[in-house]
Amino acid sequence: MKQPMARLVGAMAVCLAVLAGACGPHAGYAPYDTVPTMATERYDVNQLPQYRLQVGDQLTIKFYRNPELDQEVVIRPDGKISLPFIDEVQCAGLTPEDLDKEITRRYVGELAIPDITVIVAGFGGHRVYVDGMVEKPGMIALAGGMTMQGAIASAGGYRDEAIREQVILIRREAGGEPVGHAVDLRKVIYGQEPEGDVLLQPYDIVYVPRSKIANANLWVKQYLQDMMPIRPGLAIPTSAF
Repeated sequence: MKQPMARLVGAMAVCLAVLAGACGPHAGYAPYDTVPTMATERYDVNQLPQYRLQVGDQLTIKFYRNPELDQEVVIRPDGKISLPFIDEVQCAGLTPEDLDKEITRRYVGELAIPDITVIVAGFGGHRVYVDGMVEKPGMIALAGGMTMQGAIASAGGYRDEAIREQVILIRREAGGEPVGHAVDLRKVIYGQEPEGDVLLQPYDIVYVPRSKIANANLWVKQYLQDMMPIRPGLAIPTSAF
């Protein structure tokens, strides 16, 4: 009983992360839009997404003119850190550059010349969720360079009834909207076009369907709703992981 419950809670945690900030009608679903593959990401660094801070990331806050204030902190489960004089600062979801600017702004008036830099010293336990026609659906630790095909392999591989030509990737894009992409992994599987695989990002959802999905827009929206028996914003018990 404990294992199915852990799987359910893990799924809800990922869906909460995907849905965070995406309120209102989901008009932005584009399941057949292209998604950057390893080939495009490898040769065009401008297409790589900006890294956004996550819970569990380790930060070094350097005060160059006031080194006695230097801090080594870990982003808490509520997405915040605490710093001298300015108390709590929201970090999760910001880029390191955004956080740098926010902390500098908060220290204006506290320090004569706030000269501050944020360094990401370590990354928290980022995960993705693999579901559908795989042997072991559930949460997968996101290792560096993990792809869709790699995540499916980590989930035990495809079941016999799985289709490979329309694997769905659900990703929260820069605007905060969950967007679905249909990815054909057949040539990746057989080694014909390994560069056609897709590098995963924290809290991506990979879904391997049993049959082709006719209305992918509607399917992605319904899938997220079905995986969310609780309202976004409610706490997820971390002990279930």
